[in-house]
Amino acid sequence: MSNNRKEKRKKKKILLGLFMILFVGIVLTASTYAWFTANQTVTVQQIDINVAAANGLQLSVDGSNWKPYISKDEILGANSTYPAAINQVPETMVPVSTVGATDSNGFMGMYLGTVTASESGSNVLTATKSTETVTTSTSGDFVAFDLFFQVTEANDIYLTNNSSVSAISSSKGIENSSRVAFVIEGTKDASASLSEIQAMKTAQTPIIWEPNNNAHTATAIAHARDVYGETITSNQAIGSYYGVKAPISTEDNIALNSHDSSKFASVTPQIKTGTSGIPASAYQRAFHLDAGVTKIRVYMWIEGQDYDCEDAASGSDLSYNLQFSILDAA
Repeated sequence: MSNNRKEKRKKKKILLGLFMILFVGIVLTASTYAWFTANQTVTVQQIDINVAAANGLQLSVDGSNWKPYISKDEILGANSTYPAAINQVPETMVPVSTVGATDSNGFMGMYLGTVTASESGSNVLTATKSTETVTTSTSGDFVAFDLFFQVTEANDIYLTNNSSVSAISSSKGIENSSRVAFVIEGTKDASASLSEIQAMKTAQTPIIWEPNNNAHTATAIAHARDVYGETITSNQAIGSYYGVKAPISTEDNIALNSHDSSKFASVTPQIKTGTSGIPASAYQRAFHLDAGVTKIRVYMWIEGQDYDCEDAASGSDLSYNLQFSILDAA
């Protein structure tokens, strides 16, 4: 064999080796990634929570100590007077999805998703249940805490114009995929024992609020088109989406944009507000309270199935502001 032929074969082997290394590198970097479309996790780095009441309405984190304002520290410290409290405000929030179904504890079923690129190039979703825990109140994937309301007579409760979900500093758009839910877990007469009040957990259908419903960045618009096959505009209000309702395994081979009824269900938030927020002239009715003490579990999360939950929005900081009133705007 001539030296030229040996040299050519050697070069072919080197080129083939380089090609295989390149191919393996592509597979390793593109095969598995976090919800939804790139090799990074969509997170909220800082979470600020403010809960307030107006027009004489009183709130409590334990059903005993009443005040017009609840802070994040009080939510995290509720165990001192409410030992059974399972409140969490994670230091970092990641996308989850839910249809709002509750279990026997009054907890909403929240699912943490991961996307894998299949051999055909499609996006395959897997999902595991993410349950709140009291072990470390600053851990978890979403915000969840109990809130108690006391009224002397039946009243509608409104979200005032001071209620919002917004970016703390520069906006990347992740606030557009935020959700807040109110799970009414029962009402007791004000004369009931504290243990009875704290133990309530017969959950009703959650009231889900989608703020910033009509705001979408350019990358979110592309995400809706390329991943979900939906055409939306920058200021289009979205009516519904398909939330995850059950665990999804790799073997299920479920596409990210699937509407498989065994794994997904259509979700239409009962409350939708746009970028202009809740008008000062017309507050947003949230729910109805009967006379006595009512326990409500509050959830705050990044909805993974929202078109706006995409990689460019990662790393934002969010502020959740809730102000309740027993009176509509004057």
